[in-house]
Amino acid sequence: MRRSMLILALGVTACVPGAGVQQAELQTEVAAFSFAPVDGAPTLPAFLANYSDVNWPRSYTSTFRRDGSVLSHDNTPRTNPVTDAGATLGRVLFYDTDLSSDGTVSCGTCHQQSRAFTDGLQTSEGVNGHTRRNTSSLVNARFYDNGRFFWDERAATLEEQVIMPILDPIEMGLTEPQMIAAIEARDWYGPLFAQAFGDQNVTTERVADALAQFIRSIVSTQSRYDFARQTSGSARDRFASFSRAENQGKRLFFNGGRGRTACVECHATEAFITDSSRGGEGPSNNGLDRAPTDGGVFETTGDRRDFATFKPPSLRNIALTAPYMHDGRFETLGEVIDHYSDGVEQSATLSDEFRGNGNANFTPQERAALIAFLNTLTDRSLLSDERFSDPFQ
Repeated sequence: MRRSMLILALGVTACVPGAGVQQAELQTEVAAFSFAPVDGAPTLPAFLANYSDVNWPRSYTSTFRRDGSVLSHDNTPRTNPVTDAGATLGRVLFYDTDLSSDGTVSCGTCHQQSRAFTDGLQTSEGVNGHTRRNTSSLVNARFYDNGRFFWDERAATLEEQVIMPILDPIEMGLTEPQMIAAIEARDWYGPLFAQAFGDQNVTTERVADALAQFIRSIVSTQSRYDFARQTSGSARDRFASFSRAENQGKRLFFNGGRGRTACVECHATEAFITDSSRGGEGPSNNGLDRAPTDGGVFETTGDRRDFATFKPPSLRNIALTAPYMHDGRFETLGEVIDHYSDGVEQSATLSDEFRGNGNANFTPQERAALIAFLNTLTDRSLLSDERFSDPFQ
């Protein structure tokens, strides 16, 4: 077992997140303090990393279509704003394999930074088998404005969602008391909880809040799209730094054309995640099967109109998150474009934008252009940002 030094920065004062608190205030000029070497301890920076003060680019602050700005779709609750101390604690919890029944699985096992917080598998492997559906990326999770999570939206909030995999018998396999006991057994968690919440008391609510803060801090702001958008008045303008194919793909994505539904109707705003076609409500049936067997959101709502509808993922870093769709059936972006071009199946709950002849019938040039544009949404800085890396490595 590896021995490492746990380094923390403890502020003199902390403001505990609570009702009406807009931003936790933590003293930034603090003295470094360290434990003696501890087997398996996380290595953290001597001073708190910045998670809370994001330099938002124009793509996030500008109003776009009827959707408003990306920031207007933030699902962060007033009771749990992102704080530097809370997200730091969340980072450690996110990568801690002790929060699984056999000590081998963490949240980071299925949400790998190098893969834009997915795992490259059709379904993910937990402590007791494989998950039912493909793992979604966590990038820009805070901008899905109805705030629900999982493909079937069974979690009403991110705070609710983050605990569910830990307690799931297939994924991580702990009970709630076992989760609390595992955290309390590690010396390093006491100071981290005190730093984030004012005292060392470990509760499920605090675990959920910290994990949610960390995940909401994972935002993509440094893609080629973001840099090009900085010098453009509108997302629909021709971007000077884009190639002809990339600009053509962008135009197809935002405008559709020739009777086609624009991609942005389901992957809306410049976070490419909120579904504006249903007023921000989210889930849709994109015609994968003529006789679908996975009920999707229906399994959560019981409403037959929701049968085989699923939450649309963000397209940020989409080139890195294969395989695609809720069941991971498509291995490449080319296969995804082919589906929308000529593979849409009609079914009872098919979303309105695909009814009738829902196929877009893209030309080979248009298919290549769309893929070229989607590649501009890759933010490679996110893949190596130490703030989101595994502190146990």
